[in-house]
Amino acid sequence: MTLGSLGNSSTSSSFLLSGVPGLEHMHIWISIPLCFMYLVSILGNVTVLFIIKTEPSLHEPMYLFLSMLALTDMGLSLCTLPTVLSIFWLGARDIGHDACFAQLFFIHCLSFLESSVLLSMAFDRFVAICRPLHYASILTNAVIGRIGLASLGRSVALIFPLPFMLKRFPYCGSPVLSHSYCLHQEVMKLACADIKANSIYGMFVIISTVGVDSLLILLSYALILRTVLSIASRSERVKALNTCVSHICAVLLFYTPMIGLSVIHRFGKQAPHLVQVVMGFVYLLVPPVMNPIVYSVKTKQIRDRVTHAFCS
Repeated sequence: MTLGSLGNSSTSSSFLLSGVPGLEHMHIWISIPLCFMYLVSILGNVTVLFIIKTEPSLHEPMYLFLSMLALTDMGLSLCTLPTVLSIFWLGARDIGHDACFAQLFFIHCLSFLESSVLLSMAFDRFVAICRPLHYASILTNAVIGRIGLASLGRSVALIFPLPFMLKRFPYCGSPVLSHSYCLHQEVMKLACADIKANSIYGMFVIISTVGVDSLLILLSYALILRTVLSIASRSERVKALNTCVSHICAVLLFYTPMIGLSVIHRFGKQAPHLVQVVMGFVYLLVPPVMNPIVYSVKTKQIRDRVTHAFCS
């Protein structure tokens, strides 16, 4: 896609972020539920991290991966918090190019890191159910550390070129973004140049991360289901599947909004702007808010510690 036809417009030195179109007079009121969700996200994930760190019985592979998930979710909340609050509280919509590129780097890097962590958690459930006798020998602390470093390295390596690919473009015309934060697919459309390379590379990154991870997660659960169905005792089958419920919820909470937002950006040009804005907030806020709640409700050790902390 080429935007060369806008070349006669003045080049912009910053972008304009968007709040909720048509409801600017309600931004203060809209900020209340947004602030509440940010607060729940940060406090919830900090609580999960604190409980796992201070409870020796939770120093197991499943909970170490949960710690990685909580850190990633907290990072996603913190990297969008400044621009969202500046728009809804102060009406400050301007963001410089470099600040925008830095923000989109962290958003995409952490998003793809979360996808890797969810895949790692699926592998953990696969080993626990399908290879229970080898669980402790396969998922040692050293192996978990290498998995975490590999996941982080993959995310950084794939996203690192994006800010530099965007920085080489001139930006002209109306520099308005659809969300209260920067995304690669949004910024590249404002360039007064041929963005084919960015579009192809962006698609490659999505397929090699979210695409591959989601297929491997589906494969893991297909193997888990086959193993569970071979268990004679119905109570044992239910018990085995119950250990996967929290992770399945986390997978659905992450992939459903991400896929929905990607579809809207690429194919839903006729969709109302409000739909894009709402999907954008769902994509970045719902998983960090809901994951600590889901794991606190479904994990007895975490639930007991949270209950004890609030009741004592």
